[in-house]
Amino acid sequence: MIKALSLDLDDTLWPIDPCIVRAEAALDEWLRENCPAIADRFPPAAMRAERDRVWEANPHLTHDLSALRRMSLRDVFGRFGFGEDSVDRAMTAFSAARNRVDFYPETLWVLAQLAERYPLASLTNGNADLDVIGIGQYFQVRMYSRDAGCAKPDRRIFQGTAAALGVAPAEMLHVGDDPLMDVEGARAAGCPVVWIDRGVLAWPDDLVVPDLRIESLDALPALLADWR
Repeated sequence: MIKALSLDLDDTLWPIDPCIVRAEAALDEWLRENCPAIADRFPPAAMRAERDRVWEANPHLTHDLSALRRMSLRDVFGRFGFGEDSVDRAMTAFSAARNRVDFYPETLWVLAQLAERYPLASLTNGNADLDVIGIGQYFQVRMYSRDAGCAKPDRRIFQGTAAALGVAPAEMLHVGDDPLMDVEGARAAGCPVVWIDRGVLAWPDDLVVPDLRIESLDALPALLADWR
């Protein structure tokens, strides 16, 4: 029996690419107003490359994207004589734009229905602020990889989420878009899982199939009503 649900956020409740593009543009705008020398040397593409370099050099922090981004900004800012206060302000500009999301059309009404029937947890490797976004009221548990100390598809983050919801892993249905991060990770933890296949990610041949596949969230309430 399904007693609780965990939901991925990025590319499950909203598309993430527009958020990141918007946030990178906001960061660039802030830099041009406050640190023009950095903006000239590190336009968005160069800043992204610098971020990737820092991330690749620090695999022990892959569960904390905010820490990695801050590290990359600290490194860039230090070359130009700017300190931690400037890094804080730049992070604020980036985060404000990153938390302006465009929900998939069905997201809000599905969340409202699910929250009436089940305790919900958000389960993400990202850093979206649910209160800023405006959907915090639907979730009893918010599980971030940075707090868990491990990231999907590590089974421990799923098991920790189930424990926080007060259910066994087998009683927590996970819903997400990524075949490896969501489906493989949840199944390894002993959780049933629904794959949201929006036609973006192909299913890898070497992964186990999900329990169920849907094309959008609006199929989820009826699916749960008929769950066996």
